[in-house]
Amino acid sequence: MNLPTLEADSAGIGRRRWLICALLFFAATVNYVDRQVIGLLKPILQRDLGWTEIGYSNIVIAFQAAYAIGLLLVGRLIDWLGTRKGFSLAVLLWSVAAMAHAAARSVVEFSVVRFVLGLGESGNFPASIKAVAEWFPKRERALATGIFNCGANIGAILTPLLVPWLTYRYGWRVCFIATGSLGLLWLVPWLTWYRAPEGDIRLASVESYIRGNREAQERPLPLARIVHYRQAWAIAIGRLLTDPVWYVYLFWVPDFLHRNLGLGLRATALPLFFIYTGATLGSVLGGAMSSYLLGKDLTLNASRKAALLACALGAVPVVFAPQTRHVWAVVAVVALAAGAHQGWSANMYTLASDMFPRSAVGSVVGFASMVGSVGAMFAAKAVGYTLEWTQSYTPVFLIAGVVYLLALAIVQFLAPAIRPVALDPGVEG
Repeated sequence: MNLPTLEADSAGIGRRRWLICALLFFAATVNYVDRQVIGLLKPILQRDLGWTEIGYSNIVIAFQAAYAIGLLLVGRLIDWLGTRKGFSLAVLLWSVAAMAHAAARSVVEFSVVRFVLGLGESGNFPASIKAVAEWFPKRERALATGIFNCGANIGAILTPLLVPWLTYRYGWRVCFIATGSLGLLWLVPWLTWYRAPEGDIRLASVESYIRGNREAQERPLPLARIVHYRQAWAIAIGRLLTDPVWYVYLFWVPDFLHRNLGLGLRATALPLFFIYTGATLGSVLGGAMSSYLLGKDLTLNASRKAALLACALGAVPVVFAPQTRHVWAVVAVVALAAGAHQGWSANMYTLASDMFPRSAVGSVVGFASMVGSVGAMFAAKAVGYTLEWTQSYTPVFLIAGVVYLLALAIVQFLAPAIRPVALDPGVEG
């Protein structure tokens, strides 16, 4: 088969697949807006509803438990239903749940709606990674993943700007309704524009390039078989150790700024804007670094591992944040660490499509994300008890700074070479 030239690619293919990437970007943005609202409102909700630190941690755990349960199943579900239908159902569920927060009054009621939110949101990244695998050749996947992944950080940037205005003008219940409705709006362009390349009749003929640069179709790989591969565990354990750190930045950093530096809801908006802007830049740069090194004739293994090491080192300075009393010094080290995490995350997601066939990507990402969410669930309880007993963030940020180096060592041990998995013929299918 003769593939189109690069000139033909730039004339036709780029517009279509980067439109898909933009849709994934905006889905991640909405996902994280809905996820983060409660973290920003934590001091107000604790005051109005009488939550303790342990009560708040139980609400976070409800989300994480549902996220873990959902991820155990959603990857396989998306592989079965297809990206378009599976992602649509996930966004619909989480949007309704996000709006339902407005009706909750107790810790139990918030835990219930957070549980449903977690089930829906568990579909976001498995579906997005599968869409990237469907639409992008391998050499572009890390960059595409980094771009859509930074939508999470844009959501985290917009939320502290939007939530104070909505809350002080209309109240926190209206805030939940307004932000939750964004996902319903997103469904319109998604259902209008998204098709798998094989089924999109609007594709220009030149865009057969996409199909020609992907692996041949394989039968789905059952989750029960995926766990037999060390490579799957490399991704899963890497996520287990590091996913909890991102939830600390998402659900506890607003409280950290309030507790350690005395910043109120309005005053945290600008520091959080810079922190999550750093996360956004880290997501793009982390994916771009890996793709850049790969383009410089480094091996796939060397480029991915070098990017992961750079991100792991970037997280270390956050250990000094609790001892620092200058607001912008704290913002700088937390922003660097948040960016390092998102760069790490972009490359960890990409490992799934590097090592497993396209038909199994959703299931592998779902499995690894489920393991990471279980880690985050236990970490949430640990953070709650740590703050209740010690009133200090020092142990929390100490672990957050060093855990990436440990995770990278484990990834290297389990997957010393990043290359496509040689599937056992008896395992596939």
